[in-house]
Parts: sequence; C-alpha cells; structure tokens
Amino acid sequence: MVAVSRWTGVEVRALMQAARLTYADMAGQMGITDRMIAKWIAGGADITPRPVNQHALDSLLAKAAPDARRRFIQATMGLASIVYDDSDTALIGTAGEHTLRRHRIDGRLMALIEQGVYLAGADNRPEWLSAYWIDVYPVTNADYFRFTAATGHPAPPHWSRGRYPDLLADHPVVFVTWHDAAAYATWADKQLPTAQQWEKAARGGKGAAFPWGDQETPFKCNVRESRVRSTTPVDRYHSGVSSYGVYDLCGNIWEWCSTASGADRRELKGSAFTSAFARALPSAFNDANVEMADDDTGFRCATATDADLIS
Repeated sequence: MVAVSRWTGVEVRALMQAARLTYADMAGQMGITDRMIAKWIAGGADITPRPVNQHALDSLLAKAAPDARRRFIQATMGLASIVYDDSDTALIGTAGEHTLRRHRIDGRLMALIEQGVYLAGADNRPEWLSAYWIDVYPVTNADYFRFTAATGHPAPPHWSRGRYPDLLADHPVVFVTWHDAAAYATWADKQLPTAQQWEKAARGGKGAAFPWGDQETPFKCNVRESRVRSTTPVDRYHSGVSSYGVYDLCGNIWEWCSTASGADRRELKGSAFTSAFARALPSAFNDANVEMADDDTGFRCATATDADLIS
C-alpha cells in the first residue's frame, strides 16, 4: 500500500483533495484545527507537521478508499517521499502510461509531451513541436498564494487580506492578468505555454477534437451546459483528461498563453464555466488584452527543460 516517508504540505494537500475532504473534515478526523491544515498546505514543501501529526496522516491515508488512494497516487507520482508496493499498480491504472514529474520550485506535477508532429487548428495542419513539460493542473489558489507570499506580488483583488477563501484552495486562481501569470511563471523558472504547446497537450498527437476524443460531451468538463456556474477543483473531471494525463483543458477557466495575437494581446485557450461548450474546442481561437482580469481566467505553466524536475 502507498505510504509517505515524510509528510509536507504538498502531500497533505494531495491527500485532502484525493479523499474529497474539506479543511474541517480533515481537521476533525485528525483532532486538530482547520487553521493548522491550512497552514501546512500554504507552506507546501517547506513545512513538515510534527511527528504525532505525521502518524495521524499515515492513518488517514491507510483507511482511505481505493479511489481516494488512486487519486493520491496520481497526484504525487514522482515525489521522493512516496513509497509504493506492488498492490499500487492496479490503483494507478492509466496514469502509469504517462510520464509525470514534480517541479522543484513550485512543487507542481508536470506531464511530458513528447516531440513530434501534431494536428493543429481547425484545418488540422501538421506541425512539429520539440518535447516539453506542462502542468497537469491549472495553477490553483493555494499554488498562487505560495507565489505571492514568497515574492510580495499583489494578490488577486477578490481575496480577503491577501488570502484566498479556504474552500477554494484547489480551485484555479482567477482574476489574474497576463502579466500576473507571466510573473508566476518567471518565479517558478517556467514559461506560459505557447498556444501550440497548449493545443497539443489537449488534442494529442493524432488531433482529437477534445482531450477525451471526438465525442461532443459537455459533461466531461465545466462549461455553461454543465450548470455548475462557478470554478471547480482542478482534478474533478477525470473523464475529461487528455491522452497525456493533463486535466481541465476544456472548461473551468480560460488559460493565458505566451503567444502574442496583436499589440498588448495574448491568446487564451480552454473555455470556462461561463462559456458555451462550442467554445471549448482546443483548436478554437480566443485572445484578450494583457491587462484583462476576470472571474473565469487563469493559467498553467510549461517548461522545455527537465533540469528543475524531480525524478
């Protein structure tokens, strides 16, 4: 059974999300305050709970349901702290087909997109891309909080006293301009993906219409037809994952890309909870002014090097 040699805020967050627990749920099961849970998660890899809490976390993981353990394994693959045995292979399932590694600086899971030709745009024109890595999930509020705490960069305007609402820790950060997203990428020693990199991660090498294939299925993502009407946790839509193991490439939020589309404008990809499913095609074009910030716009990062990735 999967085990953790040393818990940090990174593994705590992964367990909370995998088990579908709120801060209060997790705190209640461990006999501590939800503020303590929030402190660990905000501290990420830089904070280690006390030994008594390490034991409590071990117990919480051990009694987790198989689906929760599978999600925990998927979220922590590549971390040196994670110990597997043979029984974990069945739980990992298709995640074992993906090459996933953790980034040293911001601690986020990234997927390898191998070099080669992919079919781009509405006309499916063949284009070549060198290999690169892309974040498995959009940058969350908890991720962005670590950045603002480390750098003093302004928090999104809807946060209270510089901190996100606790219940939105695993939701994508929003109300960020292109400049905000680029600043995070620079801090993490990454880049915003080009529109071409983003599209290949979504469509795969064979040019599928959507991350999951060619079926027009709105309920595999968070779009207007899904009737959620707000952002959702970045790991919610398992059936909408791309062939590379990347989540939320349709719906939830529009994502900033590095590709310029005009003076002071950059491309956006992915559609959002506010948009119709018809706009969620990864091949579709959208852009905005670099100063735009809205409740349905965020980002993820990419890198062309594996120098900062933890094997």
